[in-house]
Amino acid sequence: MSAERLTWIDTHCHLDAPEFDPDRREVRARARDAGVGLLVLPAVHSPSLAVVQALARQEGDAYALGFHPLYVEQQLPGALQRLADALGAARDDPHLVAVGEIGLDGFVAGLDPHEQARWCAAQLALARDAGLPVILHVRRAVDPLLALLRRTRVSGGIAHAFNGSEQQARAFLDLGFKLGFGGAMTQARALQIRRLAADLPADAWVLETDAPDIPPAWLYRSAQQRQDGLGHGRNEPAELPRIARTLAELRGLNLSEVARQSTANAVAALPRLLGLLPREAT
Repeated sequence: MSAERLTWIDTHCHLDAPEFDPDRREVRARARDAGVGLLVLPAVHSPSLAVVQALARQEGDAYALGFHPLYVEQQLPGALQRLADALGAARDDPHLVAVGEIGLDGFVAGLDPHEQARWCAAQLALARDAGLPVILHVRRAVDPLLALLRRTRVSGGIAHAFNGSEQQARAFLDLGFKLGFGGAMTQARALQIRRLAADLPADAWVLETDAPDIPPAWLYRSAQQRQDGLGHGRNEPAELPRIARTLAELRGLNLSEVARQSTANAVAALPRLLGLLPREAT
């Protein structure tokens, strides 16, 4: 893997999001030009199940099927069975790499934690039965989610946008998970995230953008800046190599070392990625 042409995996990108409707093909092309050879596209609700499948197949990317905790209370009756059916139908699809994005959210007001936990537990059981890893949303709900994972063991996966303590990080690692680091890590004030990114074992982390969300520091716009007409700083998967440079600086590595390790870690977390990687990355 040369320093001039590194290959990256964005382990969490919502390419189906409406923010990309005007220029989705161009966004994917820019990412590819930047060396981002593979994206993982997690579904978040019933309408996005088929959309992420189609996008991933069209672009040679990967997808995950699941219901995000912010949307579970909006699902129509029978949604869980439709998810189970979709997973069954895609069982032999090499582009299907995980169940996700699933989990718990303790940040957004007004959500029912018991309903979230019920949906998360049911989806963990689907992942266990399908033999698939999971992509987890975990925001201000680390300990309850760890408790669910201990009750329903799955074959690992990724704790996306991790922002917990070192003890909580180690608990996820002990359960076979990798921790996702992205734009938040580039913020100088994100001291805990940056400390974890610097100090955790080499095989503990993966890289992600969460595009169009969680913009890195160079794209971030404050509320005042947005009010002044500076835009919302839309994140894109093409930003991943620059995000990786921050990790390289924090860990004292060169960029090619980060590229190799991030690819190895992503494949360890989501083994089906190996069959989708560009030849130069394997």
